[in-house]
Amino acid sequence: MKILVVGSGGREHALCWKLAQNPNVETILCAPGNGGTAQVGTNIPVKDDDIPGLVALARDEEVDLVVAGPELPLVLGLENALRQEGIPCFGPNAFAANLEGSKAFSKNLMAEAGVPTAPFRVFDEYEDAVAFIKEKGAPIVVKADGLAAGKGVVVAVTEEEALEAVEEMMVRKVFGSAGDRVVIEETLKGEEASFLCFCDGVNYAMLPSSQDHKAAYEGDTGPNTGGMGAYSPAPILPKEKYAETAELCIKPILRHLAAKGEPFKGVLYAGLMYTENGPSVLEYNVRFGDPECQPLLMRLQTDLLEIMFACIDGKLDKIEVTSSPQTACGVVMAAEGYPISYPKGMEITGIDEADAMEGVKVFQAGTRIEDGKIVASGGRVLCVTALGDDLAEARKKAYEAVDKVHFDKSFYRRDIADKGLKRSK
Repeated sequence: MKILVVGSGGREHALCWKLAQNPNVETILCAPGNGGTAQVGTNIPVKDDDIPGLVALARDEEVDLVVAGPELPLVLGLENALRQEGIPCFGPNAFAANLEGSKAFSKNLMAEAGVPTAPFRVFDEYEDAVAFIKEKGAPIVVKADGLAAGKGVVVAVTEEEALEAVEEMMVRKVFGSAGDRVVIEETLKGEEASFLCFCDGVNYAMLPSSQDHKAAYEGDTGPNTGGMGAYSPAPILPKEKYAETAELCIKPILRHLAAKGEPFKGVLYAGLMYTENGPSVLEYNVRFGDPECQPLLMRLQTDLLEIMFACIDGKLDKIEVTSSPQTACGVVMAAEGYPISYPKGMEITGIDEADAMEGVKVFQAGTRIEDGKIVASGGRVLCVTALGDDLAEARKKAYEAVDKVHFDKSFYRRDIADKGLKRSK
């Protein structure tokens, strides 16, 4: 069997690594891939936003399945284009992918489906957004409507910050057309958790809870990033609450999209905030999170390829999706200056030593192979992930593995999973 994985991050390395464990998988292609995916399969220099190029690649290579890692190709209609060619794709169609592609679409759908979320307003005009902020005051949240690589959300503590955010998005166009429209909503206070489910349009299979760390520096300070580490499970969302949570934020969305004739197939990710009034949905993603994917796939016991085809074929209720009772913790090693500007080209050493540790896997993100060496080529460079019998052990092992890896001008957060450890105690 031949599989094409689309994307170039740590999530895509983890997907390739997990899919390669199926004995029926003979060939894995990754477009465009990174240094890690090149060690599992073959990288093909086609960008993840080149839909015609990806479809041509899948057709020419006669692949049996395309797996979309990031959200962009799904929002651009990769699944629709592949379906026209008769090629299976794991991931939702363009309409359903708007759950992530448009904050306004997502919030309106939540309101229609009765999913708990913060009160919000959508604005197409800069002046109207400014007037609303001045009326409401701060704290307040400003979101660019479109895709902004996880960086289009500003939790403004002051009115001035909120006004600055709207000006950056709508006037200065720092996120391009993604900021043509903004969503402004009430600030929710509490602790976050990520809840992901495999979906086949009607049925869903729950993955264990996880928690991401978005801020660049310790203590949740500094600018927002794509994620500096994650662990699973998250004590804030214990196993006995999974079914209740799915009823709250997964089932209503699946039912609503199916009623519109646009069934959701793939991974539906609910970003939750646990407030004093209970859980509320901050946002939906339409794919695995990065870095949540890495700990979740380390724990997944059911064959991933089998799950993906069950989602596509509408047969998810025919299989049991199980995960290891162990805990997994992933620590992201990034290049100094990320997420703003950062150096590239630094040689990375020690990955083999870390990988040799029991229950440890180093997933590569911003890397490439140059003259036989692995070098840094992006902001988030690695996600060092470890399994343990509990969170303390998984975290300890992950940081021990981090100590074995080196590249110049690197940094990482030293407090990944601290919240979970405090809550566990």
